[in-house]
Amino acid sequence: MHTLASVTLPETVHLPQYDRKALRSRIVHFGFGAFHRAHQALLTDRVLNAQGGDWGIAEISLFSGDRLMTQLRAQDHLYTVLEKGAEGNQAYVIGAVNECLNAKLDSLAAIIEKFCEPQVAIVSLTITEKGYCIDPATGRLDLNQPRIVHDLAEPTAPHSAPGILVEALSRRRERGLPPFTVLSCDNIPDNGHVVKNAVLGMAQTRSPELAQWIEAHVSFPSSMVDRIVPAATDESLAEIARELGVDDPCAISCEPFIQWVIEDNFVAGRPAWEAAGAQLVADVRPWEQMKLRMLNGSHSFLAYLGYLAGFAHISDCMDDADFRAAAYQLMLGEQAPTLSITGVDLNAYADSLIGRFANPALKHRTWQIAMDGSQKLPQRMLDSIRAHLQRESDWPLLALGVAGWMRYVSGVDDAGNAIDVRDPLADKIRAIVETSDEAERVTALLTLSEIFGTDLPVQPQFVDAIQRAWRQLADFGAHQAVRNALGR
Repeated sequence: MHTLASVTLPETVHLPQYDRKALRSRIVHFGFGAFHRAHQALLTDRVLNAQGGDWGIAEISLFSGDRLMTQLRAQDHLYTVLEKGAEGNQAYVIGAVNECLNAKLDSLAAIIEKFCEPQVAIVSLTITEKGYCIDPATGRLDLNQPRIVHDLAEPTAPHSAPGILVEALSRRRERGLPPFTVLSCDNIPDNGHVVKNAVLGMAQTRSPELAQWIEAHVSFPSSMVDRIVPAATDESLAEIARELGVDDPCAISCEPFIQWVIEDNFVAGRPAWEAAGAQLVADVRPWEQMKLRMLNGSHSFLAYLGYLAGFAHISDCMDDADFRAAAYQLMLGEQAPTLSITGVDLNAYADSLIGRFANPALKHRTWQIAMDGSQKLPQRMLDSIRAHLQRESDWPLLALGVAGWMRYVSGVDDAGNAIDVRDPLADKIRAIVETSDEAERVTALLTLSEIFGTDLPVQPQFVDAIQRAWRQLADFGAHQAVRNALGR
């Protein structure tokens, strides 16, 4: 069978220009998902193309991904990223990954030992919000989460990312090996602080001395990541196969734009990611706030309201004049005024976002973006609303976005079709939906303190605004509600 590693590819395809045999597993990465393949691994590959070196990546997946990793091994850990622009496509074969381990294919013992190899300098993560096992109400490790309960009972055979990190660091300390940097690349605010809380929370339950050693010797830099990377589909894989002349089941498509802002705090060295365009800064927070609110907040707005209105893709929303105007107004009129960043042209940033959303080559599904809304709403919309409430300024589109989420998780779109709601709180949400009628729905969903906290549900201005937006959606549907919010 022909694979990516065994065929001559078209001259238009960019190939690794460095000695892959020189690579060592100096980065161990949790979560070989679409985003990582098209972002951190790709940028590391670009550094190697520019400078050479030995910064290889060992990919780790625990209880899923075994099929993908079997396929990855069959093609010598090479895979393709297809950048899809409005003017055309460009394929890149990525060679920075040099090995992979999976709990189903290998063993948990082998995975933990991989983190303990002396050359490992960075452990990076793309495991989504739920992978950190943090209690959203406290920001601390959720000691009742099933995997954490298991890891506290069996700390040397952990099942969670925090448990594995702590066990690996404990072994490194016992063996006199240097610590590594823990680098979160997930799209959550202050992600370095989140993973630090998870690791120290786990370590403290095992040994205060171990927790002190980790706090003194391990760094947890925050990072802001930005690239639109839709999940792979049969259609996208077929398109990439046509570009290559061979199937690549590990391939992924994405937009041409890429950004990575990283706090430069590494205890054991790092690749020269700045050579591939990354920005190394002292404080990531203003950048991530800008991105979470202007890009991700408007993305979520379009996902919920667009899906309800029958739009399958973000680019379909952008083809509609009302949705396009609403996204732009949300960015500049309601999100930008809440930001702390300076020295950035936010009008130009909004223009670039609208252009990226409108990219017709990128089939980014509204349903995909709508997933896990309970984990996303607080940083994408609710924090901005808190700022508006404090300033007594207007926020009609943010209200419509929150009400749109409530309509979406109620499980029926504007055409009466059932919605497949995917969310860590899906069971809790479903119970609320099934036991409340439409008139009570807003009040009932606001009892979810994991999302809305204890402050927003007792603020009359907040509750009234969401109720009004809900009524608009119930009476007129998403499309007309968007028009009404624009005064059209």
